[in-house]
Amino acid sequence: MEEKGEKMMNKDNITLIGMPGVGKSTVGVVLAKVLGYQFLDSDLVIQEQTQKLLHELISAYGEEGFLKIENEVNAGLIVSRTVIATGGSAVYGKEAMEHLRNISTVVYLKLSYLSLEERLGDLRERGVVMKPGQTLRELMDIRCPLYEVCAHRTIDVEHLEIRQIVEKITALHKDG
Repeated sequence: MEEKGEKMMNKDNITLIGMPGVGKSTVGVVLAKVLGYQFLDSDLVIQEQTQKLLHELISAYGEEGFLKIENEVNAGLIVSRTVIATGGSAVYGKEAMEHLRNISTVVYLKLSYLSLEERLGDLRERGVVMKPGQTLRELMDIRCPLYEVCAHRTIDVEHLEIRQIVEKITALHKDG
């Protein structure tokens, strides 16, 4: 686990950020159960509010249009005692990330390119925001520095099981 210098904030929400396929939703559900919190998948909130699947939104409104919708939804989240799993592109939303940093402790789940490549199927079918012809490596080169800047804490999840990741986040949360 990397120490970022910022203490875990005494906030009653935890937001998980990171690349698609890193396990934000899976870890988030288990973490919420362990802490006795609610679980919120911001991608599902977007789909519920728009009545469209993510890849349909990207097709209909383009990358920029989708990012605007995502930013608005995430910036408007009002929750308490909740684990929030964001979409991988949430870090592009300035207002959303400022809001999430204010209401929660933001934890970046970091995973290597090789592990992500192994886990991910068709990125476009998953509703991943990518420019035409963009590779996973190029996407990581853009997003990973943003995750680092936005996170209060970073956890390298390489070779960790879900239980171990949850234990690390829980320990950080209890230590404040």
